[in-house]
Amino acid sequence: MKILLTSSLILISLILLICPYGHSQQLYQKKIFFVHSYERGHVCGQPQYEGCIRAIEDSGFLLKEGKNFKVFYMDTKKRFNTPEKIRERANIALKLIKKFSPDILVTFDDNAFRYVGLSLVDISISIVFSGMNFQPEYYHKIIPCIESRERPGHNITGVYEKLHFIDALKVQSKILGTLDKVVVFVERYSPTGRALLRQIEQEIKDERPPCKIEIRVVKSWEHFKEEIRRIREDPHVSSLYPAALLLKDRYGNSYTAPEIFSWITGHLSIPSMAINYAFVKLGLFGGVGVDFRAMGYQAGQMVVKILNGKRAGEIPIEDAKRYALVFNLSRARELGIDIPEDILMAADEVIAK
Repeated sequence: MKILLTSSLILISLILLICPYGHSQQLYQKKIFFVHSYERGHVCGQPQYEGCIRAIEDSGFLLKEGKNFKVFYMDTKKRFNTPEKIRERANIALKLIKKFSPDILVTFDDNAFRYVGLSLVDISISIVFSGMNFQPEYYHKIIPCIESRERPGHNITGVYEKLHFIDALKVQSKILGTLDKVVVFVERYSPTGRALLRQIEQEIKDERPPCKIEIRVVKSWEHFKEEIRRIREDPHVSSLYPAALLLKDRYGNSYTAPEIFSWITGHLSIPSMAINYAFVKLGLFGGVGVDFRAMGYQAGQMVVKILNGKRAGEIPIEDAKRYALVFNLSRARELGIDIPEDILMAADEVIAK
């Protein structure tokens, strides 16, 4: 009987170690609200969200939508993409947040942070951002919210979306053997577009690129198509870096990544690098890009620290630590490019179709 009792106690202890009941109970009493700049299923937002959820659950916490977390999609990339409409969506989000009364707010991308997160500075809600494109210090000038990256203070921390632009150029140079000129497309329609431009300029300033860089600000869908025609006629352009993710035509119609990339692959016979690995699945050649799932996981680890009692302002802001190396072999064959074996072996993912 004594042996049986001892065995039962050991079994119970093992179960508690594997399934930490204390963590599940702690999270069940605390609530998280996720706000996306994107629509549901977006190629940038969805992997971040899934990575964040995975990090929280990997730490032993139990998540139940509607009970201890809720999600709101602002849908500001294609549908509600004017400043007025973005503010309207932000107001809806803020009302839902007030009603749900979460302990932690997680924002994905700049629109969610700027229009929702900044409205909640220095209150009891902890804020964790993921995929911030503008420098954190930029937002501090709008509303004092981040004292330093090492110790942000206030109620905010998060993950800055580092593009690894220079790394992308180095890999592309190794694949092609030589890189003459790279054209970078950017737009200023959206906060994200303006932030991407500043990031690229900052990386070029911090480290000399291995080739000539030509940044072109695309003003409209018609202007974009004209620039594509110009590139086709320029023999010195070795590669394209499309960072213009929202364009409008003369009638006000919006064009986002899928339409933009489809036009590029259908009208250019040079490789296009991808800002993130998801864009490679949309047909771009690929290379070095942001690993959104890993970035979301990184932000989720910060959420776990807060759930365990740490103040958001005491958690250092981090750059996205990991980039993904991804290639589209179908696009490579179309372009007649043989990717070196050592690079293919180092790739995180190779898309065959």
